[in-house]
Amino acid sequence: MDFFEQHILIVEDEPKIAALLSDYLHQQGGFNTSHLSRGDLVLEWVESHSPDLILLDLMLPGMDGIEVCKRLRAQSAVPIIMITARVEELDRLLGLELGADDYICKPFSPREVVARVKAVLRRSASGLDAGQLNGLIMDEAMHTAELNGKKLQLTPVEFSLLKTLTSQPGRVFSRDQLMNEMYSDYRIVSDRAVDTHIKNLRKKLSRAGAETELLESVYGLGYRYAG
Repeated sequence: MDFFEQHILIVEDEPKIAALLSDYLHQQGGFNTSHLSRGDLVLEWVESHSPDLILLDLMLPGMDGIEVCKRLRAQSAVPIIMITARVEELDRLLGLELGADDYICKPFSPREVVARVKAVLRRSASGLDAGQLNGLIMDEAMHTAELNGKKLQLTPVEFSLLKTLTSQPGRVFSRDQLMNEMYSDYRIVSDRAVDTHIKNLRKKLSRAGAETELLESVYGLGYRYAG
């Protein structure tokens, strides 16, 4: 996929961070960039300029990133990557389920940001169902899944867990959120049950020929599907 000429909006009130992001996105990714330092300017700007992706800081003057993301999602499907300075803020973002496509925690590697931007843009442009990424196909009606044409022998709980993770590739799901999807009767189980099911899913995906780690751990937060 050719990323050249795609336009990234950086919403960040720290000029040095915004300049660093802009430089890396241009030099390492071939992207055009624009920069806004206030949250209350974003909606009107997006409506006029239609960027391909938004890097959105959480703490902004005028309107914070949470409110900006909520309002954007009410009017646009533009991919959004939220940037936050503290892990506890990331927990808050996950709980609010804002609809952001990915989350990055400061301090970050600019190279990682470029890689994340490219990954989100690929998913956005693919037009594929999440469950079809990287050769993974899930049939909800039949409750079956296969990877690269090989059947995955999943338990009902494993199927629900994988379905949830693939519904929004790149999004981090907390253990609590995953447990609610795994057990519709909201039974009380240890949150470490999620870890056990993830471990089993990884083994089954690996045996079916997964070339990369499709289920990524995000330290202190939960898991995401990296397809």
